Amino acid sequence: MMFLKTHKASAVRLAVIAAMGAMTVSAQAQNAQLERIEVTGSSIKRISSEGALPVQVISAKDIARSGATSVSDVIRNLPAMQGFQIADTAAGTNSGGISTANIHDIGSSYTLVLLNGRRIAPTGDGSTVNLNSIPMSAIDRIEVLTDGASALYGSDAIAGVVNFVLKKNYQGGNVVASGMVPLEGGGKSAYASLTYGIGDIDKDRFNVLMSYRHDQQQQLKATDRAFGSTAYIPFEYGGKQYIYDRTSPSAVPANVTVTAKNGANGKPLFPAYAFNPYAKANGGKCADRNFSNLTNVVGVQETCGFDYANTIEIYPESKRDSLFVSGQFKVNDKLSFYSDVALARFDLTARIAANPVPVAIPTSTDLFAKYVAPYLTPTQIANLSLETDKTSPNFGKPRVTASYRAQDFGTRDSQTITDSKHFVIGAEAELAGWIMNGGLTWSQNSINEKYVGGYFKKNEFISMVQKNQFDPFAEAGKQTPATLQLMADSIYHGTVRNGETTLTGADFRASRELYKLPAGDLSLGLGADIREQQYTNTPTADAVNGVIYNYAAANTFDVKRKSGGVFGELLIPVIKNLELTAALRYDTIKKTDNAVTGKSVGEDLSATTYKISGRYQVVPQVLLRGSYGTGFKAPDMLTLASPLLSNGVTAASFDCPFPGTSPCQPTRRQYSQLAGGNELVKPEKSEQMAFGIRFEPNASFGIGADYYNVYITDAISGVSAAQAFAEPAKFANLFTTYQQPAEDKPYYAFKSVSTNIGRSKNSGIDWDIVGRTNLENLGRLTLGLAGTYVIESSYTLPGTNDQYTNSLGQYNDVSASVTFRNKVLATATLDTGKFTNSFTLNWKSGYKDKLADVRDVATNKLTKVAVDVPRSSTLDWQGVYRHNKAATLTVGVKNLFNREPEFSLRDSSGHQVGYDPRYGDTLQRRVYVTGGYDF
Repeated sequence: MMFLKTHKASAVRLAVIAAMGAMTVSAQAQNAQLERIEVTGSSIKRISSEGALPVQVISAKDIARSGATSVSDVIRNLPAMQGFQIADTAAGTNSGGISTANIHDIGSSYTLVLLNGRRIAPTGDGSTVNLNSIPMSAIDRIEVLTDGASALYGSDAIAGVVNFVLKKNYQGGNVVASGMVPLEGGGKSAYASLTYGIGDIDKDRFNVLMSYRHDQQQQLKATDRAFGSTAYIPFEYGGKQYIYDRTSPSAVPANVTVTAKNGANGKPLFPAYAFNPYAKANGGKCADRNFSNLTNVVGVQETCGFDYANTIEIYPESKRDSLFVSGQFKVNDKLSFYSDVALARFDLTARIAANPVPVAIPTSTDLFAKYVAPYLTPTQIANLSLETDKTSPNFGKPRVTASYRAQDFGTRDSQTITDSKHFVIGAEAELAGWIMNGGLTWSQNSINEKYVGGYFKKNEFISMVQKNQFDPFAEAGKQTPATLQLMADSIYHGTVRNGETTLTGADFRASRELYKLPAGDLSLGLGADIREQQYTNTPTADAVNGVIYNYAAANTFDVKRKSGGVFGELLIPVIKNLELTAALRYDTIKKTDNAVTGKSVGEDLSATTYKISGRYQVVPQVLLRGSYGTGFKAPDMLTLASPLLSNGVTAASFDCPFPGTSPCQPTRRQYSQLAGGNELVKPEKSEQMAFGIRFEPNASFGIGADYYNVYITDAISGVSAAQAFAEPAKFANLFTTYQQPAEDKPYYAFKSVSTNIGRSKNSGIDWDIVGRTNLENLGRLTLGLAGTYVIESSYTLPGTNDQYTNSLGQYNDVSASVTFRNKVLATATLDTGKFTNSFTLNWKSGYKDKLADVRDVATNKLTKVAVDVPRSSTLDWQGVYRHNKAATLTVGVKNLFNREPEFSLRDSSGHQVGYDPRYGDTLQRRVYVTGGYDF
């Protein structure tokens, strides 16, 4: 069971440690820290332990009770967390399985993630941290500050801070092994960890700690679950029957698109015509795993859509290894040194549907004569468009194009290996009443992206096409053995790009009590930090030189930026039981240096941010607290400096944005997508406020609520493809033309670029209730109920400063996400000595889904429907048996009632269809067993 607990702190010490992190200290300093920063365990907090800032604390014991197998699992179940990215979406997003934190759905880039109070290297060029880099077995506690804190942390803490505090001064050993089995099949997982520490910093003046953990996650295929096994979905809504069709026009057997050359008037000599030869030869019936396209019109489009969804995966295969080593040495009672080393490797393989490839079919081939010519008129055959690829031996000759799904070549498999390295060395000293702490940090996050299946070698594949060595119009699985061997030999295996983000920094802070006032000590905290962040992305020679078929290589990046800041905080005890804290920070962020172009992009930025907070203990049982502050966030480096690059294709298929023009696709299809930077993007600014109240009449009961309000101006975002294609005239500047390597001519492409969309407003209430009682002859019963109620989550539409849209309780095409009105976590634990039983309920409110194109079965016409996604919940149980002080056995069931994800028509964040992997439990009911032994 996971309890959300709050942090007690003297404001200056909280500010200093919150700004830079709790580090190794001398024995006296440790005692002082415990007096000033008391983190309660799982017991009810007294009012005196509440600080001015809303900090939720999740201990290692709470994490174990939750049954979570990854840091991402822990974070995603916190009520204050919404809108995060998870590993499931790696199927189709090229994310590499990154998992993020996102407080109040304000944005992952506005949530600062720290390791032992210090920044760690993010993923890419910005500030978003991959939670897979956190060594889970070494976590002592997680502290979540749900209030803006730019005045202490700098430009990335507008929404709040998540600080992973790792174990320190640990003696002895601990070994843990665990296995989890989904009862519906597929997706098994297991982990084992070893932690060992030697030396007591107080007695021996040193401590060395090592913690290692290995995790293994098996793949969960789409065919393992009914809810995700098809892209062709009949469903009922509002008493009517509909069909949702997300099948692909790239089919197996292939569809054919027939286009004409232009006449004397510059217009095609006949309209484009698309059909499926297999269906034509079989009375209109499509092959297995194919469905007749719902937009078919006889004589215009008679195609089949391939059901790619049952060939992909719901949950990707992965391995994770993490190692944390910590050392502490106390020279004397006034001086100590410390060092941290955190290493992690996350190896994920994502599998998506087989390659969709356009294959030119010249009129001179047997394929044309057998599959195409019988269904064309003599006029069409005489006026076909000509091959435009000058590298083809058929250049200038008439041809048609087959839209082929290369199912017999295998699924497209990409392996992403993410290595994280984090080194810190520092010292803490006491001098003349000042407690000082400083350190040096070197942190790096690197990515090696490989293709390990389903992607073709260009020369081998083109040779097969030109020599008619495979039949794109054959059913899947019916190629000859010789052809299958040629297919296997044509698959590319190798690295396509390497990326690295390196963070180098230094920090120093100091705090002391200045004067004794009648109401308490006037205290001061000061600090400064400097850092340099560099991001490089290097495509391999194979990627750049066209070795891979129909592959547009990622661009080469080498961007770097320096930044720094100074801050101060003053704690003022005004009267008895009333404290005020004032914090002030000044940041400077330099231009982005682009080593590839030799130029600097953007401008030098600076900002002064502040925060005022206070706590008032009205009576011993009632506490009031509140804060007001400002924030600042500079654009990410590539938001400014990236050139316009190929970024795959749009997630959904669209009609031509400008009908009747030459760059239109022949039918409704996915269009190429380009992404790039905008050096005119401005910094983002924010104002935030919070107000809270806690009531704790006794040690067995407590209730509290904290209101938050964050207002961001010049917020950076971009126009979505769905929005641009819905209003192409309005966003005409976001369309260009682009020719994929295997396409016969340039087609329209969507430009995804960042803009300052204007403003965003976020507000809500975090609340919690906790209670504990002794049950006679049973044991100690502890109950917890915590939640977040979102009042507003809105933002202006791109290009406007007063036209608001929102994602609260509804899917929004701009953000491609949902903000839940309510998210609740309920826990119950009965401790009877040797046995402990815990129940955890996770609950979310319902929402209005994406407005999607569907076929009305009764009228046989296309229409638009937005279904109501109902509220959802999962219940978990865990039982713990403590054989003795050293040995424990844990048995648990996740998703006890086997709830599957709710039905959804969304078309973003992964290739999965029929549900949203971000908002449901795709593994369903699963049993786990964990054994632990201390030595």
